[in-house]
Amino acid sequence: MTSVQSGSFWQHSQSYLDDEILIKKLLLSHDPDRRRLNSEMLLSAVENIVFHATASEELVSDKPVNANFKSNISNIELIESPEPLMHTIYKIAHEMLCKSPGKEDLHTRTMASFDLLGSHRWGAKAALALAAFAISYGEFSLLMQLRPHIPLAVSIANFKQIPSNMSLLKPQVKALRSLSKTMVDLTKCIIEFEALPLVHVGPDMEDLAVMKPKIYVTAYWIIRSTLVCSSQIKSLMAMKPEQVHAKHFKLNNSANFSYFSRYSNITIAAWELLSLDNRLGSIYSHLRPQVDACRRQTEAKMHQKLLSLFKKSHIDNQNVLQMLFALKDDLPLKDCSTQEKLGVSALKSKVVLLLISKPDLLPFEQLFFLVNQTYDHPRNDKIEGSYAIIWVPISFYEAWTDAEQKLFDFISNSMPCYLVRQPWSLNSAVVNFMKQEWNYGGEAIMVVLDSEGMITNLNALDMVFIWGSKAYPFSLSRENELWDGEQWKMQLITNEIHPILTQWVEEGRNICIYGSENLDWIREFNAKMKDIKDAGMQHEMIYVGKNNPGEHTKEILSIMNREIHSNLLSFTKIQLFWLRLESMRRSKSRLGNNASTDNVVAQVSALLDNNNDNGWAVYGKGLSTDIVRVEGDEIFRCLNLFRQWGENVGRLEFIDALRTVLEPPLVDGPCNHTQVVPYSEGLVQGKVVCQNCKLLMKKFTIYE
Repeated sequence: MTSVQSGSFWQHSQSYLDDEILIKKLLLSHDPDRRRLNSEMLLSAVENIVFHATASEELVSDKPVNANFKSNISNIELIESPEPLMHTIYKIAHEMLCKSPGKEDLHTRTMASFDLLGSHRWGAKAALALAAFAISYGEFSLLMQLRPHIPLAVSIANFKQIPSNMSLLKPQVKALRSLSKTMVDLTKCIIEFEALPLVHVGPDMEDLAVMKPKIYVTAYWIIRSTLVCSSQIKSLMAMKPEQVHAKHFKLNNSANFSYFSRYSNITIAAWELLSLDNRLGSIYSHLRPQVDACRRQTEAKMHQKLLSLFKKSHIDNQNVLQMLFALKDDLPLKDCSTQEKLGVSALKSKVVLLLISKPDLLPFEQLFFLVNQTYDHPRNDKIEGSYAIIWVPISFYEAWTDAEQKLFDFISNSMPCYLVRQPWSLNSAVVNFMKQEWNYGGEAIMVVLDSEGMITNLNALDMVFIWGSKAYPFSLSRENELWDGEQWKMQLITNEIHPILTQWVEEGRNICIYGSENLDWIREFNAKMKDIKDAGMQHEMIYVGKNNPGEHTKEILSIMNREIHSNLLSFTKIQLFWLRLESMRRSKSRLGNNASTDNVVAQVSALLDNNNDNGWAVYGKGLSTDIVRVEGDEIFRCLNLFRQWGENVGRLEFIDALRTVLEPPLVDGPCNHTQVVPYSEGLVQGKVVCQNCKLLMKKFTIYE
C-alpha cells in the first residue's frame, strides 16, 4: 500500500495517549466470530432512509415511490448468526434509547454498544449502529413529511408530542441531516477498506499498522454520533405540552424566558450535532483519500497476482476460483435449480465455463438455445457433471442500478446453471481484470477454465452455439479439432435447430433452405417448387427469412402459414439459424480463416451478407457435402428449365441434376477425368458427377 501519512486530525483531535487508551479498550471488546453481514447492502438501506428523510417534505403524491433493491431488508444476509438481523438491530436501538443505571455517560454508553457489537467486524458495527439509528430517524422524518397530508400522521405526531411548528427546530433538524450523511460516508470508507483483499496481495504491514487504528477510532466516533442523534430524536418526540404550544404564548416576561430558554436549548443541541459533524467531516477528509490510495494499490497488486496465477500450473482449480469469487464470501455461488448456496469447492475437478455478460445476460432466443445446447440435450448425459457454467453478471455502469439488480434477481431464479450470488460484491480488481485481460467489453463471452484452473479458451460461446456439449472440453484446441472434421453440408447448417430438421438430414432427404423478405418472390418460388414436387421430386422446404430477422419476417411467417400452410421453423428458430451462422463466421475468424481461404467462411458470409430482395436458396441432401447455392433471378431460370434437367434426376439425383443447369459441362461428351473422393459414411451409396462433363462417374474402391 502507499505510505499512509497521519493527517492533522489524528495529530491534534486528541492526545496520542488518549487514542492509545481508547484503541486498547475498543480492541478488548472486539471478538469477531464466523458471522458475516453484508454491510454494504445494509448501509445502502440506511442511505435510502437518509435520502428520503432529507428529501422535500412534499412526499405524498399519486406516483408510487420505488424502493431501492438493496434497501429491501429481506435481501440482506447475516450468515452464521444465532439471531436474525432485525433482532440485532432492535437490541442496538434499545441500547441507544434507554440509559441504563451507571451508563448515563456518553462514552460509557458508546463502549457498551461496542460490547454489544463485539462479534462483528468494524464496518458491520458501524452499519448496524446506523441501521438502529435510521429506524427512529426514519419514523420521525416520515411523520413530519406525512403530517400535512394524512390525518393518521397528525394523530400519531400529537400522541408522540412532536411540535406542530417545526420552524423553531430547523437548525437542529438541518444539523441532524448533515451529520447523518457524514456518518454514512465514513461508514462506506470502513466497509471499503475491510473489503480490500489485503491478505491475498501481501500488504505493507507498516502501512496497515497505521490504517487500522484510524478505522477503530472512526468506528468509535460514528457509533458515538448515532447515540447523540438518537437521543436528540427521542427528545424531540417527548417535548412537554407547554413547549409544543409555545408559539401561542403572549410575550410577557415568563413567556419570553421560556421562549429564549428553549431556543437556547435548541441552539445547544444543534451546536452539539454540528460539532460532531465537523469532527467526522475532518476524519472523512483524511480517511477517504487514504482508503482510495489503498484501493488503487491493492487493485494493482491484485491484477499482477491474477496475471501470475493464470501463468502457473495448479493441482486443481480451487486457488483460481477462490481469487476470482471467494475473497469476501465463503459461499459466493448459487445453484439456480436448487437455490442452494455453494462454495467454489463444488467446482473442483470440473471444467468451468465463465459466462460473463451484462445483467440482462443474452437475448431470449440466445439464452434458450444456450440452455438447449448445454443442459437439455440428450448427449449431455454422457458428460454430465464434467463441466459447469457460472454466470458472472457485470454492471454496465460503475455501480449496479436498481433496474439491473431486479433483472438479475428475476433471471437468477430461472437459470439452470450456477451463478455469482451477489455480483455487485465482486472485487473491482477482478472485474477490471476480466475487462482488460479477457477483453470483456459488454458483449457476452464464455471463458473456459480447465479442471486445473488454466484458461483454455477466451471465448467458447460461439463454439457452444455451433456444437453444444459436443464441444466439450470447450478448449481452443477442441475448436480447431471440430472444424478440421467439418465440411459445408446441410448437417452443419441446420444442426440442433429443430429435431425434425435434424431427422430429415439423418434420413438423407433433399432439403431446400431459402430466404427473402419479398413476399411476391416467396409466393412464386413456392409455386414453382410445388410443381417440381408434384412431378415426383421429393424435397423439404425451410424458410429462414434474412439475417437480423424482424417484424417483417414475423408478418411473412403469418401469411405463409395461412397461404402455404407449412413452415417448420418459428420466428425464434429462425433467429437461432442466423445466430449459428454468425457464430460460425466469428469462430472461423478467431482461428485465422477468411472467405478467400476457407469455403465454410465464404458460404456463411454469402448468406449473412446477402441483401438481395429477390431471395436465395440452398439445396442439399442429408450428410452429403454436395450443396448448391442459388441467388436472385438465377433460381427462376433454373426452375423454368426443370423439364430439361429434371430428366437427369433419376440417374444423377436432385442436386447433381440441378447442377447441370447451373454449371454447364466444360467438355462435350464423356471425358477421362478421374477424381479421388475421401471416404465418408454419407457417400458410401452415393453417386459422383464429373465436374468437367457433368456425367455420372463410374465408381472404383481403393484400399490404402
